[in-house]
Amino acid sequence: MRIQRLRLKGFKRFDDLTIDLGEHPARIVALVGPNGCGKSSVFDAFEERLKDVKGASQGSESPSFFSKFMFHSDPQLLSQQYNKSEAIQVTMEGQAQVVTKKTFHIRSAYRFTSKLDVKNISAQPDLLDDTRRPMSSIAIDSRLQENYERLLGLAYAEFERGTKPGNVVRAELLGQINEVLTAVLDVRVSTMGNVIEGKGQLYFEKDDAKEFPYQNLSSGEKEVIDIIVDLIVRGPEFDDTIYCIDEPELHLNTAIQRKLLVAIEHLIPPHCQLWIATHSIGFLRALQDQLAGECAVLDFAEKNYFRGAHTMRPVASTRAHWQRIFETALDDLVGLIAPDRIVYCEGRPDPDSGGGEQGLDATVYNEAFGSACPTTLFISSGGTGEIKRNGSLAIKVLSKALTGVELLVLRDRDVLTEAQRSSWVGEATHHRMLTRREIENYLLDYEVLSGYCAAKGRTLDRADYNAIVSDILTQDLKMGDITHRLKLLCGEAAFSNDGFKRALAPFVPGTAAFADLKRAIFIDPLTATPVTSSGIATAPVGLGGPAS
Repeated sequence: MRIQRLRLKGFKRFDDLTIDLGEHPARIVALVGPNGCGKSSVFDAFEERLKDVKGASQGSESPSFFSKFMFHSDPQLLSQQYNKSEAIQVTMEGQAQVVTKKTFHIRSAYRFTSKLDVKNISAQPDLLDDTRRPMSSIAIDSRLQENYERLLGLAYAEFERGTKPGNVVRAELLGQINEVLTAVLDVRVSTMGNVIEGKGQLYFEKDDAKEFPYQNLSSGEKEVIDIIVDLIVRGPEFDDTIYCIDEPELHLNTAIQRKLLVAIEHLIPPHCQLWIATHSIGFLRALQDQLAGECAVLDFAEKNYFRGAHTMRPVASTRAHWQRIFETALDDLVGLIAPDRIVYCEGRPDPDSGGGEQGLDATVYNEAFGSACPTTLFISSGGTGEIKRNGSLAIKVLSKALTGVELLVLRDRDVLTEAQRSSWVGEATHHRMLTRREIENYLLDYEVLSGYCAAKGRTLDRADYNAIVSDILTQDLKMGDITHRLKLLCGEAAFSNDGFKRALAPFVPGTAAFADLKRAIFIDPLTATPVTSSGIATAPVGLGGPAS
């Protein structure tokens, strides 16, 4: 089950917000933004819909908690009554448009169980009833003890069935928890305790410490245990569900945050969707890296979504968007976060008055590779005669300060032969050279121009194109009026030549020219394998290109 669209009208602080995830929504939906931007309000909307089938859990918030109309500055709206059906409209993928008891599973940000001390095991209600769930995003979520008792109940049920020895049952239950837990923390559950002996809590081991109780764990370790156990207990029943976790990074350092999100995604059943509200560095890095192909990021800081009617869609996975998103988490420290890879290319090295890039090549590369390689930054470093000197100097300096960052120098091929090109790229491991003459020979490729024209509702005639471009690999496309003629052929008389080239950059990805470009930049010429930012060569790739 996945959500395609959510509309909140007069709900909490939103006048009219529609979240549109498209017809094929991502498995992970990340709500990012600063405190007070409305992320938790989305989960309140889901909980309100859940009350239609489960009823209120631990009481219920009053209408004043949900309705913006009761506090609106417009006197005409102040008199409107809160209507849940109008305020919250959810559209789900496929035929599943009816909310059931398993549609949502929500964890509030107020998860805290300082200690476990179970004196006796009591009968638990059906998981789908979930009577102890928090009634809103500001309610305490203290279901760890219930989940612990359910684990003990599972062990007792297996004992009653008599089909497995006790040590096998114990190994299965603890093994499932520890498999995930040890991928995040350096602790393991050693035993589930013994209520009869007055040990009604989980016990752990770490380094040379054995059998220490849950209450001795740190706040961060307890946070991880709480989430992991909850997902393991509920996973089999909530197998077609929207899982919602508000600020899962509580009490955790950055490295653990990153590992935890990957573990959570692993625990969520395959037909489910995960919604998380976060502004943590570790979670953002996991979304940008390990989970990039699975996630849609909703940037609540992009504008004021509270006033007026707005439609929010996932942001494109480009370096510019990630820069803005990380500013939420880092504020003025965002400048300390370096890209994984810096490529020095030919072009005007002087920045504009605001410090921005002026070089055409770097601008095009950053646009073309923005989604495929969001942690790669292209920087202009001068013309052909300057690129080696300036780029090499930068590498000597920055390689000492930016450990773990791959630094490359990229040259145009110009009129060099293949032998001369091979000599340059073989001269140093950080040397790269285009296989085509220069950036124009990629931008003005027929496939790129055809894509551009198609987006404008036009068709590019191949014969007319061939009359202008005779050799896309080596022809000097900046000579004379070739660019101008191709621009007119595409129906763009108003553009300057450079403006036209910049407009073509988004249409390069997915073409054969793009595959050629990726190979020239990201494939180690000595080993013919893509190199990651850590400098570790990975397996060869085809036209899909190297890892970003």
